[in-house]
Parts: sequence; structure tokens; C-alpha cells
Amino acid sequence: MNKRFRAFEPAAVMLVPPSLDEWLPQNHLSRFIADIVETQLDLKKFYASYAKSKGQPPYDPRLMVRVLLYGYCVGVRSSRELERVCVDVVAFRWLAAQQAPDFRSIARFRKRHLSSLGNVFLQALELCRAAGMVSLGQVALDGTKVRANASRRKAMSYARLTEKQKVLADEVSALLAEADAIDDAEDARFGKDKRGDELPPELARRESRLVKLAEARAGLEAAAAARARKDAEKKARDKGDDDDTVAQKGDDAAKNAVVAPKAQRNFTDPDSRIMKTADGSFHYAYNAQAIVDADHQIIVATTLTNIGVDVEQVVPLVEKLHATTGVLPRQVLADAGYCSATNLDYAKTVEDGSDGRTEFFIATGRVKHGERVPEVPRGRIPANATLRERMARKLKTKKGRAVYARRKAIVEPVFGQIHTRQGKFVLLRGLEQAAHEWDLIAACHNLMKLHTMQTKALLAAPSALTARTAT
Repeated sequence: MNKRFRAFEPAAVMLVPPSLDEWLPQNHLSRFIADIVETQLDLKKFYASYAKSKGQPPYDPRLMVRVLLYGYCVGVRSSRELERVCVDVVAFRWLAAQQAPDFRSIARFRKRHLSSLGNVFLQALELCRAAGMVSLGQVALDGTKVRANASRRKAMSYARLTEKQKVLADEVSALLAEADAIDDAEDARFGKDKRGDELPPELARRESRLVKLAEARAGLEAAAAARARKDAEKKARDKGDDDDTVAQKGDDAAKNAVVAPKAQRNFTDPDSRIMKTADGSFHYAYNAQAIVDADHQIIVATTLTNIGVDVEQVVPLVEKLHATTGVLPRQVLADAGYCSATNLDYAKTVEDGSDGRTEFFIATGRVKHGERVPEVPRGRIPANATLRERMARKLKTKKGRAVYARRKAIVEPVFGQIHTRQGKFVLLRGLEQAAHEWDLIAACHNLMKLHTMQTKALLAAPSALTARTAT
């Protein structure tokens, strides 16, 4: 055979370079993450939690933050998977300085510093603002369903839960009676000083399940009471009742609240809720909200809730953006899912308070029967027009159409990028922990945008220098 092949010597002593640094390109994302952690991020909160000097020395927080940030950027988030890639993947091994922390250490570090890791979002946002990537000229608000780490098989409806409680209670009573009879017989046979009073394993398992069922039932009843109280108080305030009457009606509604028989509670993550996802299916999920800046698709404010609808998130998110950045954007775009009387009233208050520097463009959905919204608005707005009619009229103007047409192109690609690169799900259970993890995901999205911009600037710099030299 005359064909020549490249040299292949598996037993060669120096098959790999002496330094892993030679394996990574200079503009690699892992180098960017390492530089950010080393020179830009404030890690004082991480170090402040290590007060005791006893025991084995822990891994350096810089190492763990480097590995976690890069893992969340490229979609490797499981602690066991992170342990594996710290051995198998060059970029992770370089970030960990070949120390390869085990998955228990990674999981404990993430759990211990979850709040500080979520705070990286604010630091990443400031880095993007310093790089000129955020102008807050035009922002778009939207939400997406994020899969929870909850098993669909570990859930039970209120009706079945109540039925199962009764069955288990009867079984536990029967087993306790049997255990008492056995104890009496053994006491008569061996004497009362002998052991043998431990619960049978089957009884212990049933009792623990009974406790979980009781907790789940109590949670469903508490949630139903809270919803009934909130609705009753809102109706009372709308009628003009005084504070005492409002409180009394709320208490009465909560006391008489009835749980829907099909209401479910999940045992693996009780805070998650069944939500309809983009593909039309239903899963246990959380509702992630984000305000995205139009310039470079940077997430400037975000939150994660277990409320399936979006309408309640306009005021909290805009206020959060204002508190974080100190300014309000010039244009806020939102789809019809955010249209409500409360939000339109808030939008008008903000617009009036900013002397027109901030404008809201909230889609109103289909025009309802009796609403006066011309297809091509001309002339003055009727003095008695409602806020909904005014907003619908503004969106039908030439400016309104042009501005609102940008909404989809600003915010929806961000969720698509997160879904593709990082995975649109959370590993941690419970609303508080899931919210911190979502902040970390959003921070990594912003860091990758910053890395992309800096890489493009570096690639463009030699060509610009060549052009100046030729001139």
C-alpha cells in the first residue's frame, strides 16, 4: 500500500504538551472566565464564610467559581458531570489547575455559596455596562417556562391525597395494634428489660409517607386559603370597604376556602407548578422573567417565580431594573400577556413621572366589543378614552408599530440561546434555590455576550491596523 499516514504512536512518552496552557487558544472562553474571576469579580463574600481553620483545607473559591461559571456557560451543570469533565476535558482541567474536585465538594460549594453565585449576575451586568453594551434605550420584557427538577410520578392530587391518607392511617393503626400485641407477648416471654420495642421497617416507612402526605395536604390547603384571601380582599377594596372590613372578609374567605380536587402537589419539589410549555405540553416548571436590552441582548433584570401567568411581573421587574441601574429605560416593550388595568395604570404613572422620557408599549390583545380603537389613528385622543384604548391606539400609530415590531427580535432569541447553550431547566429544588440558579444562568449568558464582543474587537483590531498602515 503506497498511501502514507501521519505518525501514530500511542506509547509515545511526550504525546501531550508539558503544559495544558498550550492546548487552549488565546481567545478561548475558559481563558475569559479565568480572567473575569481573577481580576473583575468581587469574591469577598465567598472567602468571608471560611472562618474556621480546622479540618482539611477546602478548595480555593477561585477554582470552584471558575469551574462553575464555565460549566454553566457551556451547559455542564451536574456536579457529577463537572467532576468528570475536570478530568476528561482540557478547558475544565486547565481551569481547575488539574486538581479535579469531587462531585460532593462541588455540590457543597454550590449550595453553600448559592446566594453569592446568584449575585454574580449583578457584577456581570456592571461589566457589560462598563463595556458599553447596555444603553437602556429600548428593552423588552418576556417570560419563559423553565423545567423544574421534579418527577411527574412523585405527585398527587388533593382528592387522591386525602383518600391515600385515610388508607395509610388505617394501615398504620393496624400495624401499631399488631406491634403492641407482639410487644406484650415478648414482654411476657422475655421480661420487660429486653429490647424489641423498635418500630418494624414496614411501619416506619408507612409513618414517614403519612407525614409527607400530611405536609402536602397542608400545603395545598394553605395555598387555597391564601388565594381565597387575596381575591376576597381585592374585591372588598374595589367596593371601597375600609381596612377592617377588608381584613375580615379576607379571614372569612380563607377559613371557608375549598381546595380543588385536582390541585396537585409534587413531593420532590413542592414549590414547582404544572405549567404549559412552548411545545404545548405540561410539566412541572418555574416561570422565568427577563428584561433584555436591545443593543446586545444583555439581560438587565430577571426573576423566577412559580406563578404561571406573566401579568403580575411588570411592576416588580421594572422596579428591580430601576433599583439596579438607577435609571429607567426609554422604551419598554411587552406582549399581551402583561396587559392589565394595574400594569397600564403603572405605565401611565411612570410615563407622567419621567416627563415622557420613558414610554411603555404593551400589546392589548384583541380589541374588545365596544372599544374605540381606529385602525389608523388620527386627530386627538378622546378625553374619555380608557387606558387600554389609549395603549391600543398608540400601538396602531406608525411609531407604535415600528417600535413594537422590535420586541420579538430583542427578547425571544435570548431564551433560545439559553435553551441551546445552557439548558432551560434548573437542577436545584425549591423556589429560592431555583431563583438563585436562574440568576447564575442569566449571568453566564451576559458573560458569553461580553466574551463574544471582546473577541470580535480583537479580531477586528489587526485588520483595522493593516488598513491604517496601507493608507
